Amino acid sequence: MNEPEEDAAAETATAETAAASPPSGLSRRGLLGLAIGGGVAGLAVGGGAGIAGGVAIGRARAHADAQPVHEFFGEHQAGITTSVQDHLHFASFDMMPRTDRDDLISLLQDWSYAAARMTQGLEVSASGAVGGPAEAPPDDTGEALGLPAAGLTITFGFGPGLFENEDGDRYGIAALRPAGLERLPAFLGDDLNPQASHGDLCVQACADDPQVAVHAIRNLSRIAFGRARLRWSQLGFGKTSRTTAAQATPRNLFGFKDGTANILADDAAALEDHVWVASDDEPAWLAGGSYLVARKIAMLIETWDRVRLAEQDTIIGRDKGEGAPLSGGDEFTAPDFGGASIDANSHVRLAHPEQNEGIRILRRGYNYVDGNNELGRLDAGLFFLSYQRDPEQFITLQRRLSTDLLNEYIRHVGSGIWAVPAGVKPGSYVGAELFA
Repeated sequence: MNEPEEDAAAETATAETAAASPPSGLSRRGLLGLAIGGGVAGLAVGGGAGIAGGVAIGRARAHADAQPVHEFFGEHQAGITTSVQDHLHFASFDMMPRTDRDDLISLLQDWSYAAARMTQGLEVSASGAVGGPAEAPPDDTGEALGLPAAGLTITFGFGPGLFENEDGDRYGIAALRPAGLERLPAFLGDDLNPQASHGDLCVQACADDPQVAVHAIRNLSRIAFGRARLRWSQLGFGKTSRTTAAQATPRNLFGFKDGTANILADDAAALEDHVWVASDDEPAWLAGGSYLVARKIAMLIETWDRVRLAEQDTIIGRDKGEGAPLSGGDEFTAPDFGGASIDANSHVRLAHPEQNEGIRILRRGYNYVDGNNELGRLDAGLFFLSYQRDPEQFITLQRRLSTDLLNEYIRHVGSGIWAVPAGVKPGSYVGAELFA
């Protein structure tokens, strides 16, 4: 078999795995939206006759053997402990008015099907961007044609408003809302933009190619047509934490190493204790999942840049160059809070597990720059993402940071919390346990 035939056969096999359970049970409203939006009607075809008939369009994958490919199916959703990629596109969605339970289920099915394909470097359906009828909108927007999977992960979460809002129990799941899944309380320093906060559903797309991440959110948004609308989204670059020992500790836009003591993917005990919802936690449907907190934190870049280096070190509690705690040692030396070398209100001290009854969270944040503001200053900062077994972990830590010296140089301008279901079983869809 020559190389093109091998590539086509490999893609067909992967697509068949991704389409183990093609979308079904779409509501009339959903079908109408899909017909207009162009996306998921093609997905259903791609899941059956399209693949069987060999319609799948192959991609040219330059250096594909060097590009990581993460499986969509598994015990936990990818994009949590996965080695942090270089780029992020995060999106929050609200369900449309007058949608029903069938609309929500069909959306999650269609999203899961498309995500299972895109994470393997495939288009959202077998006919894709150029293989369908010329007189119909294509199933895929096409900007990722020729690009590899680039380590793409797609992670889904359910917000408090999905379970119940001012319209009541829209989808018959209010009784299954986790007790801790409520909008975060107000914190000192909050200056939240309601239009860039919250949401019924969230999608976190991470990849080593920004175009691959944007392609994922763009197509999931098209697929949602008639059932959910984009509420807000955020692009991120330059990871600000690591999740594997092989990754070097990255730096945030203040120039300091960030996430030195983060929970790592191979620390099974810490993950069980601090990240994954346990089988005996409530509710049972969320076992194996987690809670995601997103905070958009604006950094007052120009003000910070005028602070003396010694004072910057004091505020953080670490040496800017090496990342070592001011009590001595190297980056990974445990801080010694017994002396006066680390300020009592430094960021490191207030956030450290020793000062917070052992509480830890898994961080997965990104830098962002959204141009400049009306004063000509950089609109930039940290898009903070953390995963934890219980929302109370984050709430406790954030309250502890109320006296943080760093607060003079940051503002929290966006916020959201979502329950992240466990991983998807082959032939199923994300969150299926909620509707069992």
